[in-house]
Amino acid sequence: MNTDVDVIRDILEQTEIAFPVSTFVKSLHQQYLNRGGLSKKQLEGLYQMAQKVKTIPVGKLSTLEAIILKKPTRYKSDKPEPAPLYKKDEELGKKITAILEKYPQHKRVLFLKTKYDNNEVLTSIETADIEKFHKMLK
Repeated sequence: MNTDVDVIRDILEQTEIAFPVSTFVKSLHQQYLNRGGLSKKQLEGLYQMAQKVKTIPVGKLSTLEAIILKKPTRYKSDKPEPAPLYKKDEELGKKITAILEKYPQHKRVLFLKTKYDNNEVLTSIETADIEKFHKMLK
């Protein structure tokens, strides 16, 4: 003997009987059978349809309404502003400028300045080279 009471399934079946050509109710019924549940918006749509059916007991409609109220409401949040992929290290730029002021023909630092100006990511070795050259400057 099955003592489980499935209010949503009962309402779906009675609504499907009342509206046999409604694709909305049929799709809700299939989704409920396949997934075992419906979203809050789907349940709200079912509730609107079920209110039009006179054979559904008021208690079952109240239970459906309580289930809807218990479900969380999900809101779509705004997309965050896109962050730049690479942020220039201003201190590194100042060090490169200081080195080139004293040694304007330094080929390695000129190469690194070109990479820095083109917003290319400097490797840790290249950053260490700039630090080393800057320390020699002092």
